[in-house]
Amino acid sequence: MMRRTATIAGSTLLGAVMACSLLVVGAAPALAHEERTVGTYHFAVGFGSEPAYTGQENSVQLLLHDAKDNPVTELGDTLKVEVSYASGGAGISLSLEPNFEVGEFGIPGDYRAWFFPTRPGDYTFHFTGTINGQSVDETFTSSPTTFSNVGDPTLVEFPAKDPTAAQVATRLQRELPRIRTALEAERTRADDAASSARTLGIVGIVVGALGLATAVVALVRGRRRPGPATAVAPAPLETSARE
Repeated sequence: MMRRTATIAGSTLLGAVMACSLLVVGAAPALAHEERTVGTYHFAVGFGSEPAYTGQENSVQLLLHDAKDNPVTELGDTLKVEVSYASGGAGISLSLEPNFEVGEFGIPGDYRAWFFPTRPGDYTFHFTGTINGQSVDETFTSSPTTFSNVGDPTLVEFPAKDPTAAQVATRLQRELPRIRTALEAERTRADDAASSARTLGIVGIVVGALGLATAVVALVRGRRRPGPATAVAPAPLETSARE
């Protein structure tokens, strides 16, 4: 009897543990999401892949249910989301797409807007439009109490910490002025060298031309110089008539 009681108690405890595990697993998609009632609908908003890292494809995730907690599966294209970065600047407007096929795959009511976050920090998702005629204008921002921000992947990279595309771009922007200066200096040196070569070439041509002209003049003068004079025999002396 005691063995049977212990078995029943053990089964009950195991069942309770399994039930709690299922509850936690079932709630996992919304653990790092901000939940909010918007009119007659329930929003759960966050990143589709968490923790989120820069340089990796991610998405705005909207888990959408009605007032009776039924998933909304026919949203259409009436709702948009604008993603903006915490430091300011213009955002990017994205369309929400169903990430499910009822009876086939995914979680009904799971809508995504895909993008690549390129900087670590906080992000804001601004939903505007309508849901079955109901107007929507809601803003969700990442924070310790809502959903996770975007992190730097080098903090968890192993075994090597490769620079992200953003880090490479930042370093390139810092190096570009120095590269431009070096290129300009090299171009100036090349121009100077080319100019010197051109000058030396012109001097050589001029010297050659002068030498040729001198040779021609000398040749012409040589041809015009008269030959040696012909000796003229002296006239014979006339004999005196008295002789």
